[in-house]
Amino acid sequence: MIQYTQDQGQSNRTLTFKRHDGYFMRYSCLFWASVSGLLCVALGAFGAHALEASLSSAMLEIWQTAVHYQMFHVAGLIGIHVLIQEKGNLPVLHNSGRLMLAGMVIFSGSLYLLALTGQRWLGMITPIGGVCLMVAWVLLAIGSLSKAQ
Repeated sequence: MIQYTQDQGQSNRTLTFKRHDGYFMRYSCLFWASVSGLLCVALGAFGAHALEASLSSAMLEIWQTAVHYQMFHVAGLIGIHVLIQEKGNLPVLHNSGRLMLAGMVIFSGSLYLLALTGQRWLGMITPIGGVCLMVAWVLLAIGSLSKAQ
């Protein structure tokens, strides 16, 4: 819940962010899954149509790998959202969502940049995202076995 207050006759304004029963965390995985799903479709179409003439087949394959991994992990974020709704605000599930989102950005983002720029050093960043994704799945498995709050 975001609360905005302004005192009468005062130029003092405050903007307060309140976590009401974990509302933001309960729905953030679904929000980011939706945004990421939209980006997957857009980036997949962009790669298939706009980049086809300008990138080599190897770079297009890297681009498609990024799109595929991003879309697989959209499903993971939706699964985390479902478990949060079912089990409550378990920290292990929130950490799983955070790591999955970070992993998607680092893993797929580095591959998108590698495909566009050809800078091979970006490939050294990709495994960091992969580790984030693997740990996120482990935390999701732990969360799925945890008791509801």
